[in-house]
Amino acid sequence: MNVPEGRYYRVVQDRPSTVQCGLCPHRCVLKQGTFGLCKVRQGFEGALALPFYGSISSISIDPIEKKPLYHFRPGSSIFSVGFVGCNLHCPFCQNWEISQKTDITFRSISPAELIKLAAESGTDAVAFTYSEPLVHIEYLLEALGEAKKRGLATVLVSNGCINEEPAKDVLSLTDAANIDLKSFRSDTYRNQLGGDLAAVCRFLELAREMNVHLEVTTLVVTGLNDSLAEAEGIVEFLSGLSPEIPWHLSAYHPAYRWHEGSTKPELLFQIKNLVRGRLSYVYLGNIWGETNQTLCSHCGKSLVERSGYHIETPGLELNEETKAYFCSHCGKPAPIYY
Repeated sequence: MNVPEGRYYRVVQDRPSTVQCGLCPHRCVLKQGTFGLCKVRQGFEGALALPFYGSISSISIDPIEKKPLYHFRPGSSIFSVGFVGCNLHCPFCQNWEISQKTDITFRSISPAELIKLAAESGTDAVAFTYSEPLVHIEYLLEALGEAKKRGLATVLVSNGCINEEPAKDVLSLTDAANIDLKSFRSDTYRNQLGGDLAAVCRFLELAREMNVHLEVTTLVVTGLNDSLAEAEGIVEFLSGLSPEIPWHLSAYHPAYRWHEGSTKPELLFQIKNLVRGRLSYVYLGNIWGETNQTLCSHCGKSLVERSGYHIETPGLELNEETKAYFCSHCGKPAPIYY
């Protein structure tokens, strides 16, 4: 095999030229030369091949708030990396050109070379984002390990739809994550998105158990997941994990194959009111003019103020020795992490 071999697969009994991928709930059965639903993992000579290993579609330096992460190093920049392919096929995908296609221009970069670029960028952190990084988990594990050696913070932006063993492997090397919880209906995940709600929920549980800083995003899509009843289900689940998990409610705009009207801002405000008292931090995204403050849970004064990607931290202080944030008004610990 002239390309790297994947992990998380088994040879199908009595069919030595056929393998079954074990990365995600699809558990694709791959014959010689065929690809999984992710479009990047391939059966080859009785093994799982990675022909798109190191295929980087995007590199950019972004505000960390763009991930979005609001409670992790606010106001900083992060070296951001995208791949190709995805194990979901969301009809409203905002990045479908790289998630649903592989016949695009990309660069081939080794994990060590990539992390060298990240270290030289001056950002002190690297994010795997844009398309679905988990379908490239072998590359991801190497790159995350290299980042740890260089003292870079590691961030994962993902759909979280993988099985438990690989989830634990990748989360063990991850400092912060923003995970999409796209719906709270199993049939929506199965029939519309091509995913598995239970696997995503388990990923979120594992992130909390393994002390990864976790934030969650839900894109509220007209005609798909825009009911108050569904929002109630998400609130109950997240508050059961921890009421301190920041929840990003994002407005949808027509994209790819979904052409319903844009999310009405009033709906997001309704959902935010529904949350009151059960989740401590709810932020609205993709709404023109919306500002998102983070308030001190002790004294109620402003820690972080956001207007788009313009960030001010009037009440936030960082102890450089301990790398702990605290409120400059009352001196109590702040719900922000380094």
